Amino acid sequence: MKGIKTITLACTLGLLPLAPAVAQSGDITGLWNTGSEGGKVEIYRCGKAYCGKIVDAARLRTNPDLRDVRNSDPNLRTRRLKGLVVLRDFTGGPTNWTGGPVYDPETGDGASSGKLKLQADGKLQVKGCVAIFCRTKVWTRAR
Repeated sequence: MKGIKTITLACTLGLLPLAPAVAQSGDITGLWNTGSEGGKVEIYRCGKAYCGKIVDAARLRTNPDLRDVRNSDPNLRTRRLKGLVVLRDFTGGPTNWTGGPVYDPETGDGASSGKLKLQADGKLQVKGCVAIFCRTKVWTRAR
C-alpha cells in the first residue's frame, strides 16, 4: 500500500508544473504586445465573445489624448485611441477564433472579418481580411 501512495504522490507532484500551462491553454484574455509602435492591446470577455482594446502605445505615452487621425473614415478621426476597441466579437477556441471587425490604428485600415490563432509557442496570430486580401500580425503576451 505504501508503494501505491508513493507512486500517486510522485505522479501528482510530477503534474504540478504542468498545471499553470494547462490552465492557460486556450485563454487569450490579458495584455498583448502588438509588436508595432510599442502597442499593447487588452483582450477581454465581451459577453460570450472576446474583444480587444488599445491600452498603450509609444504615441499614447507622448500624447494620451491622441485621436484616430489615420482612420480612412473622416467621421471617425476624432475618437480617442486609448481604449479604442480594435477586435470585436471573436468566438471559438481553444486555439482558433473567428470574428470581426478588426481595426489597425497604425494604418487606419479595418477588416470586416478576422481570425485569431493561439500558437503552440504562446504567441497570438491576428489576421484581418478584406475580401481575399489578408494581413497577419503576431502578438506576444506582455509580462
